[in-house]
Amino acid sequence: MAKKQEKKTNAVRELERTGAAYVFHSFDGAEGLSGVEIAQMRGDDPDHVFKTLVTIGHSGEHYVFMIPVAEELDLKKAASAVGEKSVHMIKSKELLPLTGYVHGGCSPLGMKKRFVTTIDETAELYDTILFSGGRIGAQIETSLAALQQAIPVVLADLTA
Repeated sequence: MAKKQEKKTNAVRELERTGAAYVFHSFDGAEGLSGVEIAQMRGDDPDHVFKTLVTIGHSGEHYVFMIPVAEELDLKKAASAVGEKSVHMIKSKELLPLTGYVHGGCSPLGMKKRFVTTIDETAELYDTILFSGGRIGAQIETSLAALQQAIPVVLADLTA
């Protein structure tokens, strides 16, 4: 029996546009699980699995931050990294209209609009990193360099 063809997400399309090497991981049972629980379920090191967080700055501009799933975003460090007086998380209901993604499936790639994106500096420690593939139950594994080839990504110390 033929394997069911995975429907490509906008995140995958954006990465493919650059010709970057990546692995797409798809799995069931992710609904309602935290990033740490998903990493454990898949046998991945949570330190190299990154969650995508969307914030709004004091100026009204939106920013995307990527941090390891077991960590918390330090809002003061995040604000400093993007030159804002302060940033705070957007409300969950604002995520889909702003990015095109739902909570738990938000990828830094393929958003409706490109936002300044900053990733925790620990991403440099790994040959590959994992992050949302653009829907719940999907992850992309690629190098930091490949991600930076697809979208501008700045590194900074972002965790509490």
